[in-house]
Amino acid sequence: MRYAVLGTGEVGRTLGGRLVELGHEVRLGSRTRENPAALEWAAAAGAGAGAGTFAEAAAFGEVVVNAVGGRVALAALEAAGAENLDGKVLVDVSNPLAFEEGELRLSPVGSDSVGEQIQRAFPHARVVKSLNTVNCRVMVDPARVPGEHAVFVCGEDEGAKEQVTALLGEFGWPRERVLDLGGIQAARAVEMWLPLWVGLMRKFGHGDFNLELRRAR
Repeated sequence: MRYAVLGTGEVGRTLGGRLVELGHEVRLGSRTRENPAALEWAAAAGAGAGAGTFAEAAAFGEVVVNAVGGRVALAALEAAGAENLDGKVLVDVSNPLAFEEGELRLSPVGSDSVGEQIQRAFPHARVVKSLNTVNCRVMVDPARVPGEHAVFVCGEDEGAKEQVTALLGEFGWPRERVLDLGGIQAARAVEMWLPLWVGLMRKFGHGDFNLELRRAR
């Protein structure tokens, strides 16, 4: 398939690189066509990899992955263009966090989420929130963490969630460990996990960990 990955940070480059390895075509999108990080990634990733503006990448992709920071996600997607998102699965892996005055802050939190904001702003996109609860290396290689740890999906479109679940399977996530939390409002809960995730990362000294859920039968 053709994927647009919006964002040239570590998350975007890691997701894009793994998609290319899996045989997909990927365009890494950024604000400018000459973004050095995007051009360097495209040159190193090999056949199937390319770079361009947010709009060029989104027009190219059959599936769009939002891998920019949550607080700038709407601006990046507006630059990508609603016409390039309509009808497409839009996988939102972002988190609305920032460090302000030395402290981690989330905005929005509690009564809204980035996932919901994206779905409201682009009502014809098929938004699925997923993968934002793990480190980017675990996103594409869950075997880095032992055990039956889980990843989540939520969104309004059942077909879109099924398509994202299949993509997660390509990354190595068994179907039974992909937990469907329901509609896009569930993005609030998975985004609010991030402060605890950051605290655990500081305690462990690395990001190779995840949630394993145990339940009574």
